[in-house]
Amino acid sequence: MSVQGYIEADQEKIRLIRQKYDLNKDEDILALFSALQNGEIEFESPQGRKFDDMIYERAEQIKARERENRKNTENKGLTGKKNPKASEHRKGKKKTKKVVVLTKKEMAFRKISMFVLLLVAISCLGYFGFYCYESIRVDRENARLAKIKENETVNNMYEDQIVEEQIGDETRYFKVLEQYKSLYHQNQNLIGWLKIADTIIDYPVMQTGDNEYYQNHNINLEEDRNGTLFMDTACDIKLPSTNFIIYGHNMRSGKMFGSLDQYASEKFYEKHKIIEFDTIYEEGIYEVMYVFRSRVYRKDEVVFKYYQFIEANSEEEFDSYMKEMAEISLYDTGVTASYGDQLLTLSTCDYEEEDGRFVVVAKRVEE
Repeated sequence: MSVQGYIEADQEKIRLIRQKYDLNKDEDILALFSALQNGEIEFESPQGRKFDDMIYERAEQIKARERENRKNTENKGLTGKKNPKASEHRKGKKKTKKVVVLTKKEMAFRKISMFVLLLVAISCLGYFGFYCYESIRVDRENARLAKIKENETVNNMYEDQIVEEQIGDETRYFKVLEQYKSLYHQNQNLIGWLKIADTIIDYPVMQTGDNEYYQNHNINLEEDRNGTLFMDTACDIKLPSTNFIIYGHNMRSGKMFGSLDQYASEKFYEKHKIIEFDTIYEEGIYEVMYVFRSRVYRKDEVVFKYYQFIEANSEEEFDSYMKEMAEISLYDTGVTASYGDQLLTLSTCDYEEEDGRFVVVAKRVEE
């Protein structure tokens, strides 16, 4: 089916939905939302996904309103029975009222304080609401991207993507894998996909000539505080480089590389030894080798800087890097690498020290 075909198909779905559901009724909105969540209705075009998002937002508003109504009803229904003995005791006790007299300055200060506290409370609630919305939005967007990656019908809509590259005196041709054709067509900065089973890490990986851009932009080129996973600009997936270095934010929500530091626990490592990283040209399986903490050093500091290890020009240089990482690794995995092995390094911020970094290094293994 062509792109126009998907658009027309989604338009027809929306027309039938409007016939079946009254979008002015809360119960119909919730019923439609349930059908969308269960996969009974699916959209493939931007127009369809926009309609899906609209139903999602309205359903969330209805749910929030229902929760507030239930809360108000419960508060109204709260009653208390008087304790006769306590009442008699209070009758026999003379009540005294404490009178507090405030000056004009004190009254003004109290009013200002209450106003400031109200603003702080509103700001906190607003930030919390925005934080929750952002978290849900990122989850939905990444689920959508993963769905596109697995959708053969959508990927088959595009012709084979062949990339020509001049490497030395040789002209080489690289074919984009079938599952990445649609996403590559959407954004040619896509260079791969990273996944660690049974974790939240299941994201596209981008690369540009600027290591700053994808720190605050998503795959749709929109500003996004979560950013996107991205590969160091000095790495080359075509040669390939000895070491692929991928960066991502350590988000408090757990998004991006927010869960990477769980590798500090050897028990976690035991259950997550394998990392899947596909370039857009080739699938790859990697086994975790080293886990360590480091930091960003000054340029004049003579010390091992893992983020500068991209290409090993000799076996001696490679072995030296391996020794450095083995010495600072949090535990011994028993996995080693030899000159010529392909390495993968995942790096994120570590909040235990200023400019700290948490790093996981893996080597490619045969599938």
